[in-house]
This record gives sequence, structure tokens and C-alpha cells, in this order.
Amino acid sequence: MASSSSRKVKDGSPESRKKTEAESQARISLFDASYGTIKERILLQRLIVIAHLPQQLADRADLGAHYEKLQLHLQKRYRWDFITGLLLIYPSCMLHIIESSSEVLVSVLKDLKDMQEQPESTLLEAPKVMFMAHNPPGRLFQKWSYKVLKLQTTTIGDESEEESTETLVCTVLSALRKLSERSEISKALPGSVLDEAPELIVPQNVLDQLLSRGELQSPQQYLQTYHSPLNIVMDSGHVFGSSCPTTV
Repeated sequence: MASSSSRKVKDGSPESRKKTEAESQARISLFDASYGTIKERILLQRLIVIAHLPQQLADRADLGAHYEKLQLHLQKRYRWDFITGLLLIYPSCMLHIIESSSEVLVSVLKDLKDMQEQPESTLLEAPKVMFMAHNPPGRLFQKWSYKVLKLQTTTIGDESEEESTETLVCTVLSALRKLSERSEISKALPGSVLDEAPELIVPQNVLDQLLSRGELQSPQQYLQTYHSPLNIVMDSGHVFGSSCPTTV
């Protein structure tokens, strides 16, 4: 009887309670890690948007600073939804890849929409949704970063004007895949890779051509089509993705 009573006292001791709390925290951490993995597998989506840059934009790094601030805000708001991607800022346009959950991507689109509705906004013009992928097999980039590109003369030739919109989109996706593979091999940020291998930069004239195509939707049109209360689409597939590489 004395032995049993001693065990009861011991089990209720502060040391025992601390041990129990530590074990409970360990279990929560394991659950959190598993839950994060589940969300990564189910909710990962990829959005690619393009836009013109206004002539009055004095410092293109201001656009990078805007998205850096937005990325940090969204990461705090959606702490489970890891955000990766790349923002390339050209002399006359931008190319932005964002990889995260649907909630994060919708927030990015709403931010674009809000900027377009503010006459005083001078960061970008006429944004278009170039590509949206649901549940891609993996991420193209391991972090989010941005790169202000120097004036480049690299093009793919005037024949790009005769290419279909889908072909031009696939050209961009193929270039991004090559950049992703090179970054993974070198363990360097995409911006550093582009400094060493400028041939991997998506030609600016391809983006200019895509921005002139009426098939691509604006953020407002995309949100209205796929995320309005009366027209919610849980999985809208790929935008111009039918003949592009399935691994992108």
C-alpha cells in the first residue's frame, strides 16, 4: 500500500508534470510537421503573372520592395503556407512566379487588382495572368527572391510575333524549368545564376508579345471567373497548360 501511495505522489510531482508537458509538446510538434506536409502536398499551386512597367517608374527596385513587403505580410498571415518564387524585373515589364496555397495566390491577385484600381499607383500597368497550375509535382524555387535585370538585347527573333499564345507560354515555362534546374544544382539563388548564365533569362520580347495577347486574363477577370462567390471553381486546371511540359 505504501509503495502504491508513493507512486501516486511521484506521478503528481512537478518533475512528472514537466515531463508530461514536454511529451505533449513533442506530440504537437510532430502533428504540426505532418500537417504542414499534408498541406504542401494538397494545396501547392503556382501562379505566373506578367505586367508592363510604367515609364514614370524611376527605381525598379521599388517594385521588388513592394512584393518583398507583401510576401512577408502573407507569410505571417498564412504561416503554414510556405511561399517561394521569383520576381524578374525587366526594363519594360515584370515576370512574377509565386508558389504557395490558393489563399496566398488569391491575395497576390487581389493586391494586383487593388493597385490597378488606384490611379496614383505607378508600380506596374496592365497585369495579366499567364499561367496557373494546381498541385504541381514540386516547387521551381526554394525561396522567394527578386532580381532587377539590366537592359538586355537577347530576343528569340521576330518570329515570336507569329507564335501562338500557348507556344509563347510554353517558351517561358521551359526557360523557368532550366533556371530552376541550374539553381538546384548550384545551390544558388536564381538571380546569381542569371548573372553567370544570362542566356537563361526569359527574353523580354516574349513577355511583351504575351502582354499584347487578348487571351490572357487580367487579375480582375481571373478573380471574377474563378473566385467570385457565385462561380467558385475548386480546381480550374492549367491556364494554357495543355501542351506544356507536365513537370512544370
